[in-house]
Amino acid sequence: MTEVKIGCEFHIQLNTKTKIFCSCSTSSSEEPNTNTCPTCLGLPGSKPAFNKEALNQALKVALALNCKINKRSYFSRKSYFYPDLPKNYQITQYETPIATEGKLEGIRIKRIHLEEDPGKLVHQGAITLVDYNRSGIPLIEVVTEPDFKSPNEVRLFLRKLTTVLEYLKVYHRKSELSIRTDANVSINNGERVEIKNITGVKPVEDALEYEIKRQEKEKNIVRETRGYDADKNITYTLRTKETEEDYGYIYDPDLPEISLTDEMLKESKESLPELASERAIRIIKQYKISKEDAEVLTQELKLAELFEAVAKDISPGLAAKWLRRDLARVLHYNKKELHDVELEESHLKELLKLVEEKKITDQVAGKILEKLIEKPFSPKEYVEREKLIKITSTDDLRRLCLEAIAENLKAVEDYKKGEEKALDFVVGSVMKKTRGKADPVLVKELIKKEIR
Repeated sequence: MTEVKIGCEFHIQLNTKTKIFCSCSTSSSEEPNTNTCPTCLGLPGSKPAFNKEALNQALKVALALNCKINKRSYFSRKSYFYPDLPKNYQITQYETPIATEGKLEGIRIKRIHLEEDPGKLVHQGAITLVDYNRSGIPLIEVVTEPDFKSPNEVRLFLRKLTTVLEYLKVYHRKSELSIRTDANVSINNGERVEIKNITGVKPVEDALEYEIKRQEKEKNIVRETRGYDADKNITYTLRTKETEEDYGYIYDPDLPEISLTDEMLKESKESLPELASERAIRIIKQYKISKEDAEVLTQELKLAELFEAVAKDISPGLAAKWLRRDLARVLHYNKKELHDVELEESHLKELLKLVEEKKITDQVAGKILEKLIEKPFSPKEYVEREKLIKITSTDDLRRLCLEAIAENLKAVEDYKKGEEKALDFVVGSVMKKTRGKADPVLVKELIKKEIR
């Protein structure tokens, strides 16, 4: 059996308005090379000025991940030549990071440090362009010990980490470049290979699975840095792996020591919000929902906030069911995330109130929910306009059931022979006739009575 050892470095863009060492905007919507200044372009004579908000956000992450905070830390220069690095060095923390010795979900966190992002290379055929808008974007790097035993463990950890970051409000969930992962993987205590700049949660798992299979197959593995092509789902050689000594780290003389006082750490701890695990425990007690429902609902901040807003006016159990199962189903089918849609709290309340008061069937509600994630509208007005109120007249339903029985005699005969599922075909016929407005349980009961 293959023994797998994986360690990761997660590069996380902090949610600041300006860059880490200058006042340029961090907005990604500008034209290339417009959010720049002499400092982030590395022009001679320019000097960095540290963004305190980046420090505040880094401290929150470190405390939330149960890290040991270093009261004194420094910035260093990591020297290497690459077109997206105009100074020929990156300002980062090496000897003394902001935090060490943390833990999340049983995975040890070796260190968390602050650094600046390089620029972005844009490849257009044989031509490579450079956009320096990203140069100087504030990052933290969360470095784990090699505690992962499978690609799936990395995927699950990254989901937990993004949840923590989202609750701390230091993370852009919508930005595909908000988290980039470098993964180090080896098998059977062999040579370690690094895969650089993997973007997204699922691609990390895919890249590692491919790399593990490659190492199993090729056997003679050399220490190197590889890239990942998500379209082809392959890793490929970039260069031989550098050691840390190759970067020639030196303290940055243009930046002062970061000195943290006990008061600053106390303020940072007190500013921490309720995190997902704490929120799950609270809503179990407050709303009397299951542990499983609570854990799913709190995995995403927007979903947790939506549940609590809806549960003020709707049965918490009903709200949990529809948000956890039905909303998740609709989003998954349409290949969307909750943050991609304009789902208004008031409209969701309207819809679930109609369900709770048994004015519409679950089938009708499901169809309306599918439309709601496309654009906002009033479910109550839509139900009235389209005449989708639940059919409760037994006489009307009995007439439709008799029609369905006469139209589906083979299914009726199959049911009489013991094929229970054949009855569902007849029920479906009635539901189609009523546009989903009938109670399927009542319809089945009526059909059974008529068949007997």
